[in-house]
Amino acid sequence: MLGINGPEFILLLIIGVLVIGPSRLPEYTQKLANLVKEVRRMASGAREQIKEEVGIDIDEVDWKKYDPRQYDPRRIIKDALLEDDTKPVSAGAPVAAAAAVDAKPKAPARVIERLAEGEAAPFDSEAT
Repeated sequence: MLGINGPEFILLLIIGVLVIGPSRLPEYTQKLANLVKEVRRMASGAREQIKEEVGIDIDEVDWKKYDPRQYDPRRIIKDALLEDDTKPVSAGAPVAAAAAVDAKPKAPARVIERLAEGEAAPFDSEAT
Protein backbone atom coordinates (compact mmCIF):
# COMPACT_ATOMS: atom_id res chain seq x y z
CA MET A 1 0.00 0.00 0.00
CA LEU A 2 2.03 2.95 -1.32
CA GLY A 3 5.23 1.61 0.26
CA ILE A 4 3.97 2.24 3.80
CA ASN A 5 4.53 -0.54 6.31
CA GLY A 6 2.64 -1.14 9.56
CA PRO A 7 4.58 1.06 12.02
CA GLU A 8 4.68 3.97 9.53
CA PHE A 9 0.90 3.71 9.02
CA ILE A 10 0.26 3.76 12.78
CA LEU A 11 2.56 6.77 13.15
CA LEU A 12 0.66 8.59 10.38
CA LEU A 13 -2.65 7.81 12.10
CA ILE A 14 -1.37 9.20 15.40
CA ILE A 15 -0.10 12.36 13.70
CA GLY A 16 -3.44 12.71 11.90
CA VAL A 17 -5.37 12.42 15.17
CA LEU A 18 -3.13 15.03 16.79
CA VAL A 19 -3.40 17.47 13.86
CA ILE A 20 -7.15 17.09 13.31
CA GLY A 21 -8.00 16.89 16.97
CA PRO A 22 -10.53 14.70 18.74
CA SER A 23 -13.39 17.16 18.21
CA ARG A 24 -13.22 17.04 14.39
CA LEU A 25 -12.12 13.40 14.05
CA PRO A 26 -15.66 11.88 13.75
CA GLU A 27 -16.50 14.39 11.02
CA TYR A 28 -13.39 13.50 8.97
CA THR A 29 -13.88 9.75 9.43
CA GLN A 30 -17.44 10.13 8.12
CA LYS A 31 -16.10 12.06 5.11
CA LEU A 32 -13.54 9.32 4.46
CA ALA A 33 -16.22 6.62 4.70
CA ASN A 34 -18.43 8.56 2.25
CA LEU A 35 -15.48 8.95 -0.15
CA VAL A 36 -14.79 5.20 -0.09
CA LYS A 37 -18.49 4.44 -0.72
CA GLU A 38 -18.56 6.89 -3.63
CA VAL A 39 -15.44 5.37 -5.23
CA ARG A 40 -16.94 1.86 -4.91
CA ARG A 41 -20.21 3.06 -6.44
CA MET A 42 -18.33 4.67 -9.36
CA ALA A 43 -16.30 1.49 -9.94
CA SER A 44 -19.40 -0.72 -10.02
CA GLY A 45 -21.13 1.82 -12.31
CA ALA A 46 -18.17 1.72 -14.69
CA ARG A 47 -18.27 -2.08 -14.68
CA GLU A 48 -22.00 -2.07 -15.50
CA GLN A 49 -21.51 0.53 -18.24
CA ILE A 50 -18.76 -1.55 -19.86
CA LYS A 51 -20.95 -4.63 -19.66
CA GLU A 52 -23.85 -2.76 -21.34
CA GLU A 53 -21.77 -1.18 -24.11
CA VAL A 54 -19.39 -4.03 -24.91
CA GLY A 55 -21.61 -6.92 -24.00
CA ILE A 56 -18.99 -8.85 -22.04
CA ASP A 57 -18.39 -9.29 -18.35
CA ILE A 58 -14.97 -8.16 -17.17
CA ASP A 59 -14.62 -11.30 -15.06
CA GLU A 60 -14.97 -13.47 -18.19
CA VAL A 61 -12.13 -11.77 -20.10
CA ASP A 62 -8.96 -13.82 -20.46
CA TRP A 63 -6.43 -11.20 -19.31
CA LYS A 64 -3.46 -13.53 -19.91
CA LYS A 65 -4.08 -13.15 -23.62
CA TYR A 66 -3.42 -9.40 -23.35
CA ASP A 67 -0.31 -9.68 -21.14
CA PRO A 68 2.57 -7.91 -22.94
CA ARG A 69 5.13 -10.10 -21.19
CA GLN A 70 4.12 -13.04 -23.38
CA TYR A 71 5.38 -11.23 -26.48
CA ASP A 72 9.09 -11.87 -26.04
CA PRO A 73 10.86 -10.72 -29.24
CA ARG A 74 13.53 -13.41 -28.86
CA ARG A 75 10.90 -16.17 -28.77
CA ILE A 76 9.02 -14.71 -31.73
CA ILE A 77 12.18 -14.52 -33.86
CA LYS A 78 13.26 -18.02 -32.84
CA ASP A 79 9.84 -19.44 -33.75
CA ALA A 80 9.90 -17.63 -37.10
CA LEU A 81 13.38 -18.92 -37.94
CA LEU A 82 12.59 -22.50 -36.97
CA GLU A 83 9.30 -22.50 -38.85
CA ASP A 84 9.39 -24.75 -41.93
CA ASP A 85 7.45 -22.80 -44.51
CA THR A 86 8.80 -24.23 -47.78
CA LYS A 87 6.05 -24.24 -50.35
CA PRO A 88 5.76 -27.00 -52.96
CA VAL A 89 6.55 -25.97 -56.52
CA SER A 90 3.65 -26.20 -58.93
CA ALA A 91 3.73 -28.67 -61.79
CA GLY A 92 3.93 -25.90 -64.40
CA ALA A 93 7.05 -24.29 -62.92
CA PRO A 94 10.31 -24.38 -64.88
CA VAL A 95 12.58 -27.32 -64.16
CA ALA A 96 15.35 -25.08 -62.82
CA ALA A 97 13.02 -23.58 -60.21
CA ALA A 98 11.88 -27.01 -59.07
CA ALA A 99 15.47 -28.20 -58.86
CA ALA A 100 16.46 -25.09 -56.91
CA VAL A 101 13.73 -25.71 -54.34
CA ASP A 102 14.47 -29.43 -54.04
CA ALA A 103 18.23 -29.04 -53.85
CA LYS A 104 19.55 -28.20 -50.45
CA PRO A 105 22.32 -25.61 -50.40
CA LYS A 106 25.70 -27.19 -49.92
CA ALA A 107 28.21 -25.63 -47.61
CA PRO A 108 31.40 -24.56 -49.40
CA ALA A 109 34.33 -26.84 -48.77
CA ARG A 110 36.73 -25.36 -46.25
CA VAL A 111 40.39 -25.47 -47.05
CA ILE A 112 42.55 -25.70 -43.99
CA GLU A 113 46.21 -24.86 -44.52
CA ARG A 114 48.60 -26.34 -42.02
CA LEU A 115 52.04 -24.98 -41.23
CA ALA A 116 55.02 -27.22 -41.62
CA GLU A 117 56.80 -28.48 -38.51
CA GLY A 118 58.84 -25.66 -36.97
CA GLU A 119 57.49 -22.97 -39.32
CA ALA A 120 56.57 -19.71 -37.56
CA ALA A 121 53.05 -18.37 -37.82
CA PRO A 122 52.59 -15.37 -40.14
CA PHE A 123 52.77 -12.03 -38.33
CA ASP A 124 51.48 -8.68 -39.54
CA SER A 125 53.35 -5.80 -37.94
CA GLU A 126 50.75 -3.27 -39.14
CA ALA A 127 47.85 -5.08 -37.49
CA THR A 128 46.89 -3.95 -34.05
